[in-house]
Amino acid sequence: MTHHSYMKKLLLILTGLLFTAAVFAQQNTTNAPVYNFSLADCVNYAYQHQDTVLNAGLDVKSAEYKVKETTGIGLPQINGSASFLDYVKIPTTLIPGEFIGQPGTYIPLKFGVKYQSNAGVNASQILFDGSYLVGLKASRTYKELSQRNFTRSKVEANVQVTKAYYQVLAAGQRIKLLDSNLNQLKETLTQTRAQNKQGFVEKIDVDRLDVQYNDVLITRDNSLRLLGLAYQMLKFQMGMPIEATLILKDKLEDVKLDEALNVGEADSLLYKNRIEYNLMETQVKLNQLDLQRYKSQYLPTLSAVGNYTLSYQNNSFSQLYKNDFPSSYIGLQLNVPLFNGFQRSYRVKEAKIAVQKSQNDLENAKNGLNLAGQAAKISYMNGLQSLNSQKHIRDVAHEVLRVAQIKYNQGVGSSIEVIQAETSLTQADDKYIQGLYEALVSKVDLDRAYGRIQ
Repeated sequence: MTHHSYMKKLLLILTGLLFTAAVFAQQNTTNAPVYNFSLADCVNYAYQHQDTVLNAGLDVKSAEYKVKETTGIGLPQINGSASFLDYVKIPTTLIPGEFIGQPGTYIPLKFGVKYQSNAGVNASQILFDGSYLVGLKASRTYKELSQRNFTRSKVEANVQVTKAYYQVLAAGQRIKLLDSNLNQLKETLTQTRAQNKQGFVEKIDVDRLDVQYNDVLITRDNSLRLLGLAYQMLKFQMGMPIEATLILKDKLEDVKLDEALNVGEADSLLYKNRIEYNLMETQVKLNQLDLQRYKSQYLPTLSAVGNYTLSYQNNSFSQLYKNDFPSSYIGLQLNVPLFNGFQRSYRVKEAKIAVQKSQNDLENAKNGLNLAGQAAKISYMNGLQSLNSQKHIRDVAHEVLRVAQIKYNQGVGSSIEVIQAETSLTQADDKYIQGLYEALVSKVDLDRAYGRIQ
């Protein structure tokens, strides 16, 4: 074995080890977890670990607490209070001198005791408040908004993870095709070297094939590094620790592309299936409730109130709490808004404008989402057509390479023809994989545009 051949075999062994490291041991932490996931597993993992989804889920819980908080405003409000006062100087009050026969004068008198203390309980209960009733509806609508936003975050996570998953599959398939090309080139290169030793071909033919072989080998090495990066991106989209090991169950050939385009809903009604439209509907409802709240501020409010207080007074601190003087009351409190500088009127007008703007946005969203659906359908159809074309070109390139190798082996063709055919096949493989990935991505976009991703 020549030194040159030995180095070639060593390079192949090292490349194979690099492939294994990139695919199955991208993370070599000793205790790193290992996951063997299908696409559905990856999506479900993202639902449970991706920070955007987790935060949206926390927003739902926060909205639930907001509803309870608002409901609590309408429950009895009870507050306790206590005080202790030490009058270092007892307050002085001036009384008219007429009371003691000295008209035209004022006599200073000190009223009160040195120590005073009070303990009491205040209670109130809303009987009618239009703003409270509207606010209760708004809090429930806000909860609905958070739930729909949670759904949107899960849809986005599904889309991102699916695209990243397909990118890994496409990168892995590209390496398989490069491996197949390398094997063919290696076989041709080996035969050419043997023929060169026997004097049937020139040394330049060996060199040409050797250069082509190394070019494809470098391309494969670059593809391996990109495959490792694709794995890292997929784990990032899933919310999975980068040091974890992820192995994919699905194969690229198992993914089906539906050429029948079973879109279901009429294109003019696409917007009804989109969570984005549902979110905007909820926002319109919130703005309408805000308008109702400002209008309700013209109405009076009525509350029931009550109080019970124990008072303690004495000049001796030790005797302060010996006797108590209770007092209590119950009653109704009515507040009637009369005039506040036209502030309520302007708030109502501002709220009306906000409602109109949100309704305009909602109407525009209908057109925008329908247009996005049409664009996604056309993109998918174009992607399928391009994929079929690239597949045909790839098949033709395979045949051209096969014929060129036969002619070269029979001595009626040149190494240049083989190299050109191999280059064309490599380019055709690249375009085919790229076309396949783009078709898969356009299928994901189509599903999202038609509201199929729940």
